[in-house]
Amino acid sequence: MFLRFERPNAHMHVGAILLFDAGSLRTASGGVDVRRIRRHISAQLGAIPRYRQRLHPAPIDGQPVWVDDAQFDLDKHVRHVRLVRPGSADALHALAGRILSEPLDRRRPLWEMWLVDGLADGGFAVITKMHHCMVDGVAGADLLALLLTPAPLADTPSAPPWVPRPAPGSWQLVRERLRRRTDTVREIAAELWHGIRRPSHAREWARRAGALWQALGIGLRPAPDSPFNRPIGPHRRFAWRAVDLGEVKRIKNELGGTVNDVVLAITAGALSRFLRRRDPDAEPPDLRAFVPVNTRTAQQAGTLGNHVAGWIVEMPVSVRSPLMRFMRIRTMTAALKGTNPMAGAELLSEAAGTVLSVGVHALEWLRPFNLVVTNVPGPPIPLFLLGARLKRVFPLVPLFPNQGLGIAVFSYADSLCWGLNADCHVVPDLEALADAVSDAFAELAAAARPAAPRALAG
Repeated sequence: MFLRFERPNAHMHVGAILLFDAGSLRTASGGVDVRRIRRHISAQLGAIPRYRQRLHPAPIDGQPVWVDDAQFDLDKHVRHVRLVRPGSADALHALAGRILSEPLDRRRPLWEMWLVDGLADGGFAVITKMHHCMVDGVAGADLLALLLTPAPLADTPSAPPWVPRPAPGSWQLVRERLRRRTDTVREIAAELWHGIRRPSHAREWARRAGALWQALGIGLRPAPDSPFNRPIGPHRRFAWRAVDLGEVKRIKNELGGTVNDVVLAITAGALSRFLRRRDPDAEPPDLRAFVPVNTRTAQQAGTLGNHVAGWIVEMPVSVRSPLMRFMRIRTMTAALKGTNPMAGAELLSEAAGTVLSVGVHALEWLRPFNLVVTNVPGPPIPLFLLGARLKRVFPLVPLFPNQGLGIAVFSYADSLCWGLNADCHVVPDLEALADAVSDAFAELAAAARPAAPRALAG
């Protein structure tokens, strides 16, 4: 699905900006020990074989399969760049925008990791890019757990030898494709037969059909027009902010609902502030956000790949009261949990072949949502890359055609980290939106504080 979504101006990679204290990775020249980091990454690749595999088109229908990359070279994936000292925050923002504007090379494994030193505070940054066909947000968080540890490491053992497996031949791929399609037809026929013989199976098919119809109905309603929904180019701006996770949980506890409700309410507040600041004379429209939801079962926990469906949530951007925005969102998400749009979204995301291709093109001109807002829970404890402490993780979500803004949120230790990805022409003032996130958070935190007894008595 994400390979088909990709366009020359809409690159389907996810990623993150990770900020580290240099710790024991600092070199005598004040840089970062790139050789040790590469050796550490190489030692972990055995646990994630997809990171040494490339796409290979199958015969007949061209559907891609994963094969080992016999020419795999770690240096082509773990790059090093040094900012002119002292590297400012603006310089890092500009570098991140340039790196994230470039598509991944489909002739190689679909990931990159850029090590950036020369930062003014003496630390370093890691900019990661992974194609969305490989991982979703939760899998990306699990990947961090492979590279990072709860305590500093002096070093890691050398990587075991790796011998790539030969790519399968054309006839083998054809046989495998035919076998899978035959199995699919057999499974559908078995489900239909069981549905005829057992009323419970028939009811399940009816439920799934109703969910699919409901999901299609939502997707066929275009979202309101907004300044964010314009044709996009290939160039990106990326901005980030962090807020106190403990305060977010306090807001959730005071008002009810979930951390995700708080995230959506802060987002709606930030969009409201930003649009009113852009045009004080216009009333901003309520927008519609696609909110990915992890669908992993307990048995699938820790697996890579994509296990995600999503909700389409109305964002009350026109509402001025932060408490009213939160209550509107909490009511909507509670209703979604009690209905079946999730089942319909899962069915849609399981679509393939021609139906999927039509759906991809339909998404471009129907535009059922204005932006993506994704919130991924990360590790609750501080982590280390060898001897370097990870300070912050700012995630990235890709942009779809005609959608110039995407917002990703990631919790790490005591922080909730916001990554804002935008087309540089559609949202040239992205820093103002990032400031609006901080302001909307402060506004909601103040509104959610318990009233003083004197105020209550009055």
